[in-house]
Amino acid sequence: MRPTALRLLVVLLAVVCGLTGCGSNRGPRSSGDGAGTPSATTTASTPRTADPAPATPAPVGDPEQQVTAALDGLDRRARIAQLFVVGVPADRPDRGATLAGQGVGGTFLAGRPPASAAELARLTAGWRERSSGPGLWIAVDQEGGSVQSLKGAGFDRLPPATAQGDLPADRLTALATTLGGQLASAGVNLDLAPVVDVVPAGTESTNGPIGFYDRQYGATAAEVVPAATAIVDGLAGAGVTATLKHFPGLGRVRGNTDDTPDVVDPDTSAGDESGSAFAGTLSATAAHPMVMLSSATYPRIDPANRAVFSPVVVRDLLRGGLGFSGPVISDDLGNATAVADVPVGERAVRFLAAGGTLVLTVAPDTFPVMLDAVIARDAADPAFAATVDAAVRTALLAKAQAGLLH
Repeated sequence: MRPTALRLLVVLLAVVCGLTGCGSNRGPRSSGDGAGTPSATTTASTPRTADPAPATPAPVGDPEQQVTAALDGLDRRARIAQLFVVGVPADRPDRGATLAGQGVGGTFLAGRPPASAAELARLTAGWRERSSGPGLWIAVDQEGGSVQSLKGAGFDRLPPATAQGDLPADRLTALATTLGGQLASAGVNLDLAPVVDVVPAGTESTNGPIGFYDRQYGATAAEVVPAATAIVDGLAGAGVTATLKHFPGLGRVRGNTDDTPDVVDPDTSAGDESGSAFAGTLSATAAHPMVMLSSATYPRIDPANRAVFSPVVVRDLLRGGLGFSGPVISDDLGNATAVADVPVGERAVRFLAAGGTLVLTVAPDTFPVMLDAVIARDAADPAFAATVDAAVRTALLAKAQAGLLH
């Protein structure tokens, strides 16, 4: 370097350091308080002689930063609306756009529409454009066998879970990868699958909701975990979030909670084979699945409440015992017979009070009643409001992790 240039560089550095304070320490960046609301900026208790340089901003893709930005753009009603995934009847797809405009957290395509993947992609794109909330979950039931919502052009017919569980690992991985890609191409980003329920060998025909329809991957946790994990990972590779269901397990019940009141599992307990299947799948995947709750009652876990309304099941067993921190979604609280004796609005309130995150209702007409009930309880009960705050933050963090808050 020439001497003249060197002198100019020294002068320039001196000016810059005089303006910015070269070598000064930067203070730590504050983070959210974990209770579902952004933390307030704090003021140091000791005097400072000079302000430090500003902290390095979080990267644009930082999930917590995205959540904070999303929360800043939502009033109280809009935040609570994010806690609902609402059904769109297959014969009334226009209702999806209406619900999206009302700011729901997600839509669920109920029934079996005849649309092809290309037609569904156009439809779901319209829903996203109409959405008044941050991102939009678009969910389906795409398990395989008798539970496959999408069967039109562009969607492979999937074998039932019993057959999937018998596939060699490489073939099941290929199936899961194809499944994820086909859903993503249609604009679907949330699959209410896989079923992680363990159905004991020899009881399949008497297990109404799962075994009777071949929806289980196996009769032991050791059989279920590898298959369920392959599905979760295959979906995640295509940007589709999976849902493990139906915690703590429907593999031992007889009645189906969709059409039977007071379904009871007298045998399942905390930490048994069923719980091991969920724990093993959550441990084996690096993805961020949701967990769906059963609407049955488990006397050996919580005799006083159905699982979907049970703090013992959600907070103690799933959160505490399994360490799960992601979204907990209900099974259908709109049309299911298992919860028909509970007033519509109270279903949503009780689920969220127990620690749930996303209220799933297949019946769109129940959404306004549920939303109003949660808003009313939120305004009257500070403890419940704090629980709602935590649920909203969990819901939005899942959206950030799924790439829906960019």
